[in-house]
Amino acid sequence: MKPVVSILIPAYNAERWIAQTILSALAQTWPRKEIIVVDDGSRDKTLQVARQFASKTVSIVTQENRGASTARNRALELSQGEYIQWLDADDLMAPDKIAKQIEASDRYGSERTLLSCAWARFYYRVDKANFVSTSLWCNLSPIEWLIRKMGQNLHMPPATWLVSRHLTQTAGHWDARLSLDDDGEYFCRLILASDAVHFVPGARVFYRASGSGSLSSKDESDKKLTSQFLSMQLHVAYVCSLEDSERVRVACLNYLQSRFLRFYPERAAFVKKLQELAATLGGHLDVPKLPSKYAWVQKVFGWKATKRARRYYNRWKWAAVRFWDKVFFHLKGLNSNKTGDKDPLFEHS
Repeated sequence: MKPVVSILIPAYNAERWIAQTILSALAQTWPRKEIIVVDDGSRDKTLQVARQFASKTVSIVTQENRGASTARNRALELSQGEYIQWLDADDLMAPDKIAKQIEASDRYGSERTLLSCAWARFYYRVDKANFVSTSLWCNLSPIEWLIRKMGQNLHMPPATWLVSRHLTQTAGHWDARLSLDDDGEYFCRLILASDAVHFVPGARVFYRASGSGSLSSKDESDKKLTSQFLSMQLHVAYVCSLEDSERVRVACLNYLQSRFLRFYPERAAFVKKLQELAATLGGHLDVPKLPSKYAWVQKVFGWKATKRARRYYNRWKWAAVRFWDKVFFHLKGLNSNKTGDKDPLFEHS
């Protein structure tokens, strides 16, 4: 009998996206699936929208706001499937995503093999998502995958993975202490417990760059920075436990350096701890380099003001990009209503 796949969706203040995400899960061509949505105490209409899809296939659960990791753990505890598909409340999957990965598992994998796939960022228009390959888009051993991820500052969104229940149970629950980079730490543990990472190029995921309202949105709060630092410590410990070598230490130092700007120079205590961590790897973290266009700002106003200006500029830039993509998305929707065209994402549903 074909295995059941549990599609687990944590949601917080996702009323704009949750319907399309649930439709994406329902549109999967894999026939045996259960969908579990855990509303993490949303203050908007996420729960009301999600409940419109409640059925034998779709379960809707709500809890007090306790964070994304706790919501994911709740969904996992309620699940029954032989495979686990994580899906954030604003992301989407191509209709044959799960089917292609299970087919690959039957051919090449074991219950300890992790399955990944291609992914692309988008804002509103799914058809504008651009799939850009990285060095993680291939079959890799666990240590090689982690070295490439950390050494080259790469990642895979949660929805790209399909995980057997055996491997899920081996890795354990999501770390509820983490509010930022909780997915990076969790999947690092999964890879640590796996025997191989198998990339399935025909499967596709659409990762929404939704801005400040997302579960993983970045800010400079003590809670988020503490979470980031803890995740970095755990990443380094995990990869070093697999292999004690120069290439691992270099990858770890590159990983720490790529995130150093989040803490430097305002958070002196974190900066000191990161330098101490780098020292255990036989290295030292350099003063982060800002793009040359900020050089005059730094000379006149100093590091802190320049970093703040850069952050506001980037927020403004991406807000403008999202705004225009939203405009064209709605214009396309109006034209589609007139012509009767169907959303290409769900053309197989």
